[in-house]
Amino acid sequence: MGEAKQIEVADLTEVDGFGPVDLYQKREKIITRSTSGWYQYLRWFTGWPLLFAYFGAPHLYWEGRQAILFDLGARQFHLFDLTFWPEDLWLCGWLLIIGAFSLFTVTTLLGRVWCGFTCPQTVWTAMFMWIEQFAEGTRSARIKLEKAPMSFSKARKRSVKHGLWLGLAFLTGVTFVGYFTPIHELVLDFVNLEVGGWALFWTLFFTLATYGNAGWMREQVCIYMCPYARFQSAMFDHDTMIVAYDAGRGEPRSAAKRGLATDAGDCVNCSICVQVCPTGIDIRDGLQYQCISCAHCIDACNEVMRKVDRPEGLIRFTSESELAGKGRHWLRPRSVGYATAALAMCVAFSVAVLSRDPLMVEIVRGRGDLYQMDTRGQVANDYLLKLTNKTARPMVASVALKALPGAAVLALEAESDLPLAPRESKLTPLRVIAAAEALAGLAGSRPLEFEVCLEYSGSEQEGRCSTEPSLFFAPTSHSAGLGGR
Repeated sequence: MGEAKQIEVADLTEVDGFGPVDLYQKREKIITRSTSGWYQYLRWFTGWPLLFAYFGAPHLYWEGRQAILFDLGARQFHLFDLTFWPEDLWLCGWLLIIGAFSLFTVTTLLGRVWCGFTCPQTVWTAMFMWIEQFAEGTRSARIKLEKAPMSFSKARKRSVKHGLWLGLAFLTGVTFVGYFTPIHELVLDFVNLEVGGWALFWTLFFTLATYGNAGWMREQVCIYMCPYARFQSAMFDHDTMIVAYDAGRGEPRSAAKRGLATDAGDCVNCSICVQVCPTGIDIRDGLQYQCISCAHCIDACNEVMRKVDRPEGLIRFTSESELAGKGRHWLRPRSVGYATAALAMCVAFSVAVLSRDPLMVEIVRGRGDLYQMDTRGQVANDYLLKLTNKTARPMVASVALKALPGAAVLALEAESDLPLAPRESKLTPLRVIAAAEALAGLAGSRPLEFEVCLEYSGSEQEGRCSTEPSLFFAPTSHSAGLGGR
């Protein structure tokens, strides 16, 4: 590829005042100002529960095991009393679709409140920014520190900041890996320097990912990497709640002092709304896709309005219809459609989970010859029956043969019932024998079915049966002796 070029928009420059557009612009570091207010307190009640859930969930135990554990080695995914197996992964896809439609519903009604209050990128970035303020000071102090030459004081503050960042990122990485391997064993392995290669790799990977995303990239993840910022406009309409500046009340701007009578608008042009914005935009320029509805500008502006004895709400959560004086309509075809679809899928998903077959049955043919024939003319086929108890309760199953008259199922284990412990998978060899008199017209292969019934599970699933098809092979011509073809 050639060198990065600048595109001169000559015609637009003359007409609209546009300048050159650089396709490879260098990122301008955003140094935000801290603020407080009602919405920032609300963010504590949305962000901290997420943090406690993320860091605390792997330490919960249920019936002697980790309550939430995606055990890839055993191919079992435990969620408290529920255990999902690889064949249940279609439920995960369904769950993602439900989450998407739920997000669409919230976005249509309330805008990007997910991004501003509960998105993990936003929550972790807020923690990293708090650490930065703790280590380096206020916004003005950090601006001075940024411009100052390297010194012992600057190196010490930067070391404290990055050390705390890496510590939090490492804790995040260990916790994430702890969802896939028992976290207490993982922590002990790190303490004893005995951690395995893959566990170490993924821990370091997510440590660096967290450190980079929340510490360095920050708003760039929301603006350039997250697809939600790009397609949210397809879900917005004039009644969607957004963070908006009331230009009719705020313009023209003036640096009027408190109590001074003036014909200017309420905006005192202090630019604090820009200084507190984590994405660096000016909300007074109108709705922008970079806005994540974090409400920092609302709290900051309300604080300024109180100081200059003017009504709060110059910047507020509202809609374009309300700004135009038309009111807001909550029940709209788009919002009702998304909500109905999400609700219907939640009901169907719940039914699918609760009605799962508690016993998974698989029949595979034994390795080796297709059939065996003894001196009495009997033909035998070998099979392997795999039973998986998908519940947290013990169960007993029985097996019977269907669709092949004259044949009998002989389990090589001397037991009529097949007991299964909770979440146990068991392989049981089976042999189907067809007597000589039953082989007439049976040359080649013939379909048959195994019926496996759940005799006892300690639940209402008792007596439930399932069938598995297979084939029985016989010789094309009968001959004495043992053999297979």
